[in-house]
Amino acid sequence: QVRISTRVYETSNTLNRNQLINNVSNDLQEKFGLAEDQFRITGLAVLYNNMLQSLFDSQIKSLGIVFGVILLMFLAIFRSIKVAVIGLIPNILTASSVLGLLGILSIPLDIMTITVAAISVGMAVDNTIHYLYRYKVEISNGVAPSDAILKSHTTIGRAILYTALTISIGFLIFSFSNFSPTVLFGTFTSLAIFTSLVATLILLPLLLQSFKAFDS
Repeated sequence: QVRISTRVYETSNTLNRNQLINNVSNDLQEKFGLAEDQFRITGLAVLYNNMLQSLFDSQIKSLGIVFGVILLMFLAIFRSIKVAVIGLIPNILTASSVLGLLGILSIPLDIMTITVAAISVGMAVDNTIHYLYRYKVEISNGVAPSDAILKSHTTIGRAILYTALTISIGFLIFSFSNFSPTVLFGTFTSLAIFTSLVATLILLPLLLQSFKAFDS
């Protein structure tokens, strides 16, 4: 038996753990003629890669399930498929914008950054429920849609603004860390919460008025 140890440069910007492990496995079989049962690739890099691959897979499934549950919850609360779809849009926009920005900036998903989408969805759905319910109350009281939006903004919208800004600034504290994953986590979580705020106070009212939600 022969054991070969090597160190992986974990902080490299070009490191793709899964591809590296697959390349090593393929080279051992194709270039050295070893059978698959004649070698075993082990170590912390392999364990960490397996954990990340599991996180990636579960992230896709969990986000799909979460959006489905949110849609059903909106249906149960507001009893309207139109309102449920409208309420789901800010949540999808928030999660997709953050994950899309990570991809555009070529920032790899890891244990820290992969949790940002889940946090952003939780924040966005909370804002959406509060705003939708307040808007529904105003419409039920016979207020015109434009006035209902104005009243919703001056009541629950103000609370959403203060809460989102406070939490967003709080997460920005992580950006002063010396540990880069913590910096990314704090920065992108803060950005996700701010995106949720914009989607709730700008996009959601526009959708409610354009598609005449809660109109009898």
